[in-house]
Amino acid sequence: MERIPVLKLNQFLLVTIQVELHDQLALTLQDDLTTMVSRHGSRGVLIDISALDIVDSFIGRTLAHIALLSRILDAETVLVGMRPAVAITMVELGLTLPGVRTALNVERGMALLREAVGDDRDENDAE
Repeated sequence: MERIPVLKLNQFLLVTIQVELHDQLALTLQDDLTTMVSRHGSRGVLIDISALDIVDSFIGRTLAHIALLSRILDAETVLVGMRPAVAITMVELGLTLPGVRTALNVERGMALLREAVGDDRDENDAE
């Protein structure tokens, strides 16, 4: 079964989607992230979609659902690397991502996560 790797970085999980995200893979990612947030007590999830050319309505809803599930498990979600064409398409489709913070890149996304969970350490000082 195809899976997207999820990296644990201290109290956060990092997902970099490097393949086209089809429906079943998105659902598998949702399950994997929910399990890992729960198992590790993660405080944040950062999802990098910079390699995605298309985010359809199902994928958009799944990303929002991931954020909701993570929030229920006491973790924040930040989506980074959204291409302008993807953002335009999502707006045209009327998709919203409630509960999902966005940032331009991974560095800014990690800063948002640290701010959201009250961790003011510099990433170079992380455990």
